[in-house]
Amino acid sequence: MNIIVAPDSFKGSLTAVQAADAIVQGVRDVLPDAEIVSIPLADGGEGTVQALVQASNGRMVQQQVTGPMGDPVEANFGVLGDDVTGVVEMAEAAGLPLVPAEKRNPLLATTYGVGELMLAALEEGCTRLIVGLGGSDTSDGGAGMAQAAGVKLLGVDGREPGRGPAALMSLEHIDVSKRDPRLAKATIYAASDVRNPLCGPEGAAAVYGPQKGASQQMVTMLDKALGKLAEVVEQDLGVDVRGMPGAGAAGGLGAGLVAFCGAELRSGPNLVLEMLRFEEYLDSADLILTGEGKVDRQLEFGKAMSGVALLAEKHGVPVIAFTGNLEVEPEELAERGIAGVMTISPGPMEEREAMERAGELLQAAAERAMRMLMVGRGLGDGRWRTT
Repeated sequence: MNIIVAPDSFKGSLTAVQAADAIVQGVRDVLPDAEIVSIPLADGGEGTVQALVQASNGRMVQQQVTGPMGDPVEANFGVLGDDVTGVVEMAEAAGLPLVPAEKRNPLLATTYGVGELMLAALEEGCTRLIVGLGGSDTSDGGAGMAQAAGVKLLGVDGREPGRGPAALMSLEHIDVSKRDPRLAKATIYAASDVRNPLCGPEGAAAVYGPQKGASQQMVTMLDKALGKLAEVVEQDLGVDVRGMPGAGAAGGLGAGLVAFCGAELRSGPNLVLEMLRFEEYLDSADLILTGEGKVDRQLEFGKAMSGVALLAEKHGVPVIAFTGNLEVEPEELAERGIAGVMTISPGPMEEREAMERAGELLQAAAERAMRMLMVGRGLGDGRWRTT
């Protein structure tokens, strides 16, 4: 039997690589001779660099950059095996976990370090950049990233007002004459699994501001700041990012990458599957095992599991999914190409315990699934008949 093991991360418990290893071991416990291809996945957020570097035999590079509140942080980016593709997770330089809750200030948080990471990747010789958008602590529309790349954001007096969304309120002009010329020559993809616009009730501030510590008053200010940025971007750069689907990803970094770097907004899950050449493995596959920590209605918006199911259905390969928390009916998943779904907890269990034991629970769930599959095959060929 040829099996593809392709999970996303179980956030807070297992990386995609760890999840894949657990599933593989569970399969081996039942089918030691199975042909298994392990392809850990990501959606453009956490785990994207690791998944792509591992699959391409690339390398990780560490770089000290400016954190979201201005303090230095150690961040990693990847250079893929082709030596021309750099992969940056914006959360490495501007992620929510980098700032203690009591020190978060959404009006001052900056993506400056993201720009520094991108320039570091260019220094490594990369001519193509993939920037994963997710887990951000920022809502500056990518202004800080642009400033790190040499873009001047100027107020009415011709001076730079500073960093962070609060500074955008006085923005009047954008000068890109000193922007790093390598950015114009590079192919840049902004990878995200959300479609939010930059501004408005579904925009970056309204939807994601509160989880970054923004009060309702701050949300209003952030939305106005991002609106001001969109206005001046259209005025000086001729790019309309205000209502662009996906522009609101990572606090508007999606918009900033498009406006200041000429990036293309892409579905993170689909881009990762493409980079991993996932579809090439499907012609010889008998079964796909996937999974992630929680399966909910976000599946409709293009999560990694959804991308796997679409490609599998195209090639007629059945999919079984594992999850820690199932919030949709199995019938709905079947309509989306996922033939079966199994929660990893064998019975009632506290969430904390389930997360701490996620690896062993996932391995055991994979083993159970394979044993059930073997029973089904036995019924199909008549081996379990008694008369």
